[in-house]
Amino acid sequence: MATGILLALLCLSFLIFIHELGHYVMARLVGMRVETFAIGFGRPLYSWDYKGTKWQIGWLPFGGFVKIAGQEVNGEEDPYSIPDGFFGKSPLDRIKVALAGPLMNLLFAFLLFTVIWSFGGREKNFSEFTPKIGWIDPKSELYASGIRPGDEIVAYGNQPFSSFKDHLYAPMTASEDLLVQGNRVDYLTGAKKPFSTKVKVYPHPNSLEKGIMTAGILQPANYIIYDKLPGDKENPLPEGSPLEHSGIQYGDRIFWVDGEIVFSMQELNKILNDERVFLIVQRDGKEIMSRVPLVELEELRLDQQVKDELTDWQYEAGLGGVKPNQLKVIPYNLTSGLVVEGPLRFIDKDKEKEAFPEHMFSKLEEPLLPGDRIIAVQGEKVRTSSEMLKEIQRKKATVIIQRKSIKEAPVLWRLADAEFEEEIPGGDLKTLVDSLGQETPKTNSGSLYLLSSVIPKKRSEFTLSDEAKEQYSNEMKEALSQIERMEDPEKRAAALNLLENRENQLLLGLSGVQDRRVNYNPNPVEQFKSIIDEIYRTLYALVTGTLNPKWMSGPIGIVQVMNEGYKISSKEALYWMAFISLNLGVINLLPIPVLDGGTIVICLFELLSGKKIKPKTLEKLIVPFAVLLIVFFVFLTYHDLARLFKNFLPW
Repeated sequence: MATGILLALLCLSFLIFIHELGHYVMARLVGMRVETFAIGFGRPLYSWDYKGTKWQIGWLPFGGFVKIAGQEVNGEEDPYSIPDGFFGKSPLDRIKVALAGPLMNLLFAFLLFTVIWSFGGREKNFSEFTPKIGWIDPKSELYASGIRPGDEIVAYGNQPFSSFKDHLYAPMTASEDLLVQGNRVDYLTGAKKPFSTKVKVYPHPNSLEKGIMTAGILQPANYIIYDKLPGDKENPLPEGSPLEHSGIQYGDRIFWVDGEIVFSMQELNKILNDERVFLIVQRDGKEIMSRVPLVELEELRLDQQVKDELTDWQYEAGLGGVKPNQLKVIPYNLTSGLVVEGPLRFIDKDKEKEAFPEHMFSKLEEPLLPGDRIIAVQGEKVRTSSEMLKEIQRKKATVIIQRKSIKEAPVLWRLADAEFEEEIPGGDLKTLVDSLGQETPKTNSGSLYLLSSVIPKKRSEFTLSDEAKEQYSNEMKEALSQIERMEDPEKRAAALNLLENRENQLLLGLSGVQDRRVNYNPNPVEQFKSIIDEIYRTLYALVTGTLNPKWMSGPIGIVQVMNEGYKISSKEALYWMAFISLNLGVINLLPIPVLDGGTIVICLFELLSGKKIKPKTLEKLIVPFAVLLIVFFVFLTYHDLARLFKNFLPW
């Protein structure tokens, strides 16, 4: 880690060095006298003279500076009186010198983008660039309007979707209302229906920090692939994993669970833990899938006849040891032959709303109708209500995986979404699902395979090594520490409740799941333009007040990002160097007196007006902005440190 941080610091220093080199070269070309070119800061460790310039290496070898004669305005000497000084040259020559530094950064960034492009681009996860939704907040306006996992976002406001960062960036920089445009997608027919809706942005439900906003999209879509770890390392399932004897193999993708195509880990978690049971129901001669609420008997208002029937079924199912009020049932009155006669009443209306919400997750949650006959429960054929009652006392997931015999190379990111859609074989899926109500269900159709019985386990039921136990204990302490620092008591209570429920969360026991890799390789011009656009949007949001500057990265944050890039790959490291170089160039062109852009504006004023600005006026312009810039960097550094040491600092 120390090596990575050192390399990051050196690269950041190199970007500053080439910036100053641009100033130096242009200053010499226009006849200015460069007094000092420093590589690093602080007391010189080594220095030498070359062509009238003192070159020195500071004991802090990060960054550097160029000192041109007469450039430092102190109010005692007229800088315009120094013939080979900065202000002694024409405004046009000064503009050239001021412009040369930022241009070097821009050209260097373009060069690095070209190198990355010519070497085939970078490998990224599918989730980083797909517009497809992996999970959406059930309490959001988008969810209420019918948007679900698998649908896709086309644009936020007038900004076309470009990457997963837009799900956070657009709400963070938007005003109160945000226009969201996209498509509702039917993956079995391939049909897409456009939507456009305005929603209010609101605090991100998964964030413990104030100021993080969302429009409701909490996770992009991703593949859930069980495979070897990077470096071809083995990735055995945890001891006692529910998938241990299911038939799952390396390279398999969790494709479908309990009636739903799975688009993310958060959706998978919802399906496993939402207290519903997966049924195959016969209606009007056709078989349909349904996900029906599972409730404890004590939550229902029952007449004596229904109670007596349930008691009989309980003993027929061999469940005599279960207390009647703790018995899990579905809220429907059934015949002994599993024909629905009608719904049962809830004691608590709120419980009824939870079981039958106004906005259903999918059509599978629509209520059963009188006359419907249940023929399969959790993938198993049933004939009587007592068989069904026994089956639903323990959660069992019906899981279909997608298997490919050859491990594919990363697909081009532009084609990844189309391939994602093509990889959903509606016919094969229908073949497997239709067989679930039969005596012997099919186990394979095309690339799809039905896994053997999978009984999810609570997190607390897994056997962990001492090392894993310690790691989990530390994670819980860290999470609890963060929750205790939350100011909003309601949010703190909700987060604490979620943490406590985590122990009882049902899991499939997958380890080291991976997303599909895609080849991200836009041409240098595209990459350059996209980052310029990102910088513009950020600056606009800062000026208009829609983005809090504390979310920007300072020097420490930049070093962190570069360090992470080195850990991934050399091309990733080059990308972040290019990204930072481009930002450095653009920021320096802002029309602020202490920056190169401010110098250019002052020189343009002189060029157009023919008047020189007095030294004292220059000093009054530069000094306050220099102080503000220093304060701003201290502010950014403070928040960089706060994010870095949030587990140890009291904010």
